[in-house]
Amino acid sequence: MEPTAIPGVGAKTAERLAELDDPERALDEGDVVALARAPGISAGRAARIARAAIRHEHGESGDFLATDRARELHRGALSLLQERAVTEYGKKRLETLYPSTSDARVEAVRAFAREAIEREPDPAVLDALSGVEPLAEPTGVRVRERCLATADAERYATAEAAVPELSVELVEDTRDLAELARGYSTVIVLDEAFAGVDVAGDVQVKPDALEEAVEIVPERVLAFFAENRGRLRAAADVHRAAGLDAPCDPEALDDALGRLADDGTVEGDAELHRLERAVDDLDAAVATAESVANDRLRAAIAERDVTIEGTDLLSLVERGAGVDSLLSTELADEHGAAVEAAREHLADALELDAEEREIAREAFGEEPTYPVERRAAAVSRLDEELTAERDRRATRLKRALAADLNGLREPCEAMVRDALELDVELAISRFSRDFECSMPEIGGRGFAIEGGRSPLLDCGFEDVEPVDYAVTGPALLSGVNSGGKTSTLDLVGFVVLLARMGLPVPAERARIERFEALSYHAKAQGTLDAGAFEATLREFAGLVADGGKRLVLVDELESITEPGASAVIVAGILEALADTDATAVFVSHLAGEIREAAATPVAVDGIEAVGLEDGELVVERSPKKDCLARSTPELIVEKLATADATDAAARTNGTGETTADTADTADATDTTGPPADPAAFYDRLLMKFDDREEAADGGRTDRTR
Repeated sequence: MEPTAIPGVGAKTAERLAELDDPERALDEGDVVALARAPGISAGRAARIARAAIRHEHGESGDFLATDRARELHRGALSLLQERAVTEYGKKRLETLYPSTSDARVEAVRAFAREAIEREPDPAVLDALSGVEPLAEPTGVRVRERCLATADAERYATAEAAVPELSVELVEDTRDLAELARGYSTVIVLDEAFAGVDVAGDVQVKPDALEEAVEIVPERVLAFFAENRGRLRAAADVHRAAGLDAPCDPEALDDALGRLADDGTVEGDAELHRLERAVDDLDAAVATAESVANDRLRAAIAERDVTIEGTDLLSLVERGAGVDSLLSTELADEHGAAVEAAREHLADALELDAEEREIAREAFGEEPTYPVERRAAAVSRLDEELTAERDRRATRLKRALAADLNGLREPCEAMVRDALELDVELAISRFSRDFECSMPEIGGRGFAIEGGRSPLLDCGFEDVEPVDYAVTGPALLSGVNSGGKTSTLDLVGFVVLLARMGLPVPAERARIERFEALSYHAKAQGTLDAGAFEATLREFAGLVADGGKRLVLVDELESITEPGASAVIVAGILEALADTDATAVFVSHLAGEIREAAATPVAVDGIEAVGLEDGELVVERSPKKDCLARSTPELIVEKLATADATDAAARTNGTGETTADTADTADATDTTGPPADPAAFYDRLLMKFDDREEAADGGRTDRTR
């Protein structure tokens, strides 16, 4: 896939993606981890690129989410999924899931989701996942004891680009190589022309060195594994806890990582540790050896009476001799013993081997001096030899360990990627279990939801009442205030978009049409001005003109203008939608008026309230088909009328006659003025509701109180 063909990916982003090892694979697979490794590409940006690449691959040019409210539902779904992911990668990877207009994309995700919901969210696995992150490339790796050398300017530039961890030096002849060998433990020459040169130091002629990065700069591999040690061990723990087949042997990986220090050096080699200690302790050991020699010589002098004949003393003075000559004539044996003690101490303190001991002997000379002092040149030579041997051994060990680890790099990357993808699967599994989801059936006309419960409500999911609802064309949804009409719309929209994402839905069973778009129009906040009202009408006109398999959800459109006009407008929209393939649910308190204004039959469903208890509505949450539900004011009036009728009966005497307190008011009932009896007032209001229902239903509705 060509990066610039992806919507939203410009030339600069394409250049950054080109620096990846295999950008086409990363784009084809929506690999957020790999895409985020490109310079300047954050994890969030990588998720957006991956989503755009998937949409481009499936030829999706439109957006399923056609309105702001539809997009809000999608964000709500993603939020619920992301809350159940452990890793930051998992959260970003879930953002590549979107409600698609492509059946192929939906089926691909459905297959993934079916496997995901079978995963058991084991707490041990979730705990291990907390340590897993995408692998990071180390920065700032620099090797100072080794260098590359060449006489060719072009090869010099190539080497600098290929091996930034090492210094690259231009040389002209053997003399330049000898100079480099004095400053570096190892010099790797890239030119065949220098083969066979005799130069003191570790000079290696390797024309193909740039093809063997592990050999010449093993620190690159070691730094990668040192940087990612915790991530790799966590990924291995995930595989063990989840019972997954790891792409590499976790035990072999753990053993190799155990030989690697946090700074990328090799641990566990006794000889290397001896050399490191010898280099570090050299100055202190030499100083102590000097003290050993001088203390011994001082004690010998203090214990002896030295007698010198006068002629011998005169001879020494005439020759200008000092204490050194005196030591050579009178204390030669004691001086030699003191020097030997210094040598032995130095060799033992540094744990030098036989060859190193011979070099160390030169640190203290045979000539008699007092006090005994080191030979600086000899000590410097010993330091150079120990340092060079330390660096050479460290390099050999690094090469061996790097060779072992380099073969594990690709399997380790796959192991981490699998662990991160498992987090995505477990997030879907946890979502499905937490909200008692099922995989919906795709096909047919409209939607049918059984036992649906919305996770978006502000209450515990266990307290949400299940809803059954099915619609196959345009329909009106009536019901009492706070009866759950808007929540039902949210549930329908939520279930439909999850189904088109390819995910399980919070319902016992669901069947969803292959919708191509979701247009959800939330309740308007107050009456719109003329310009906004015109824009709203244009929006619905375009919606009708577009046609297609669209789900249209509208919440109380009548609030945009005066009730009489809005009833006519909604009726007209429903008539137009009936001539398309759209499925629509319009929530309205004017369902009767809209049905009366419509030129064609309009389905009216109702969320019925069965009564009031302690001031709270008792509601049947599942909409009833062909039912114009009563409003909240009507229920309250009916309750008051019923209550007053009961009170009136209680005030009647045993013979059926009204008491003196109520007789006058009973006779004073007047339908043209304020009623003296509240029950008559409530009856009058109920008559108004009956008149409305008669007009809507074409016949008189009897009411029993």
